[in-house]
Amino acid sequence: MADQWMLRGVEYSNCNCSYGCGCQFQAPSTHGFCEAMAAGSIEEGYFNDTPLNGLNFVILFQWPGEVAEGNGKQQIMIDERANSDQREALRKILHGESTTPGATHFFVFNSTMSDVLEPLVVAIDLSIDVEARQATVTVPDLVQSTGVPITNPFTGGGHRAQIHLPEGFEYTIAEIGNGTTMAKAGITLNLSNSYGQFNILHMNQDGVIRN
Repeated sequence: MADQWMLRGVEYSNCNCSYGCGCQFQAPSTHGFCEAMAAGSIEEGYFNDTPLNGLNFVILFQWPGEVAEGNGKQQIMIDERANSDQREALRKILHGESTTPGATHFFVFNSTMSDVLEPLVVAIDLSIDVEARQATVTVPDLVQSTGVPITNPFTGGGHRAQIHLPEGFEYTIAEIGNGTTMAKAGITLNLSNSYGQFNILHMNQDGVIRN
């Protein structure tokens, strides 16, 4: 019997593109290459008989050109609170294993990698509020990221924008904001005031679960 799994929670991502991110529209990236951090908090989840409730994860990505051109580098970080079974379950999911080909962003991104670094098991302090476009990610000595709303230059208030992908492999609706990330693990990132994405994470081995 094939592995059965499900994740339901929230996700925050920050890449080096300008607001909008060409990848969301099958268009080129802003700078011709991609660097990104993604973090997720699992409110409810399982991998076969292994529960994943309450666990967090972080993924660092780096591609020398467009994502579709491949030659990427990836490193996942798994919540230190996970036991050995949970760590292996998250590793399989985040590396796109035990997944229908092409069904999730984990599978798609992993398929473009030429260098998949060893996972790190770390303390992850994570807060994500999708509707408010607010997030903080702290992995001591390795990752620090902050997500905030885009500022309206005319009013000084927050600007709200969404991307709706009815057939997307990561989400259906994402709130768009501003992200800043510093990372110095196997992948080094220095992102400032670039594309921030906040979305509900709800998927299984066959793709996004849509209500």
